[in-house]
Amino acid sequence: MGADSEHWFDYYTVTVDRPAWRTVKLAIDKFREEDAAAGGPLRSDGRPLPRRFAVDLGCGAGRDTRELLRAGWRVLAVDREPAARTAMEAAVEPNLRDGLQVHIEDLAAFEVPPCDLVNASLCLPFLPPEAFEAAWRRIVAALEPGARFAAMLFGDHDESASDPTMTCQPPGRFEADLAGFEIEHWSVEEDDRPTALGEPHHFHLIEFVARKVG
Repeated sequence: MGADSEHWFDYYTVTVDRPAWRTVKLAIDKFREEDAAAGGPLRSDGRPLPRRFAVDLGCGAGRDTRELLRAGWRVLAVDREPAARTAMEAAVEPNLRDGLQVHIEDLAAFEVPPCDLVNASLCLPFLPPEAFEAAWRRIVAALEPGARFAAMLFGDHDESASDPTMTCQPPGRFEADLAGFEIEHWSVEEDDRPTALGEPHHFHLIEFVARKVG
């Protein structure tokens, strides 16, 4: 196991039991509100609607995937680290595993399938700029009007901004890249606090939930 893989194995071990991030919870709530307004989980002819489908990019140990599965979704959980599969399969309750598929692939090359939600919590910043832009385009292309994109990104004041292998941009740049989306939640925070592994870090964290409208 290489040093990078060891880092992520340690990260999964520390975060496996942590609750889902706020962004995925907000996205789930938005879909619930829409379903309730439309009359619930049934079609007009009384047949049940198909289960919603999410792609969880950079799924890690599954903190967001589990939240989606518990809400009744089908989830394609994607991560580049093989350790994520082991962590996920151990953490997800047996009665929820029929809705889970785990795929091990680098996000720089992953073709996002059509889905109701793309969830990307703290994974896209770890792509270099060119790969980040390509991944962003694939995400947008996978979403039909009414689908959502929930993400957590690093701004240009983040300590990682000096790393050329990562993508940390001004918040306004990310907001401009969401043209064609209705931004339902937007938050920018900047502070000093430890990472999940206890390392000091200056964070510039951007989080959003956006609904595609065109």
